[in-house]
Amino acid sequence: MNKLAATFILLGFFWNAAFASFQVYSIPNPNGDYIQQTVTIDNEKEIANIHVHEGACSSDTIFDYKHGYIAMRIFSRSACFIMKMEKGYIPEIKEIGRLAYEKQMMRQMLSGRNIWVKYEPAHSFFGDIKEWFVFGKAIEHLCKNVPVYKVERVEHGGVRASTCVNAGILNILGINICGNNNR
Repeated sequence: MNKLAATFILLGFFWNAAFASFQVYSIPNPNGDYIQQTVTIDNEKEIANIHVHEGACSSDTIFDYKHGYIAMRIFSRSACFIMKMEKGYIPEIKEIGRLAYEKQMMRQMLSGRNIWVKYEPAHSFFGDIKEWFVFGKAIEHLCKNVPVYKVERVEHGGVRASTCVNAGILNILGINICGNNNR
């Protein structure tokens, strides 16, 4: 009887692990600086949360695949930046999990990508119910009560890098957020 109970307990443990909807990765910084980065993936809700704890440069990023948006809250700017996901530029949620796992285990990766986005500094808004309905609850929770800017992807040469801040998943998918100073 005890062997049967132990078998069921062991089977239950592995069954739960195999079908877990959350995956959490702690990703090291390759250049030796102390940066704590955590990637949490909820496959059931189709959301990836990235928390970068780097003092004044800390940020939280949400990839909401169900609604098709990415939101980046940059704490030093006291602002949120939201962009529509574009196929071909943003990895699928399964790929984010795979890349985060590889980065955590191997500590080196050759497949890091960067995208550049720009925003108009004079065009912020505070979310209304209609925006939060479009962007989803996870993004509402991240961006409520701070100025929100919509950003669009640009080529690297189209912005001045000195005006940019970084978010996203460091060393996997960097998102460089730049103010539009082309006036």
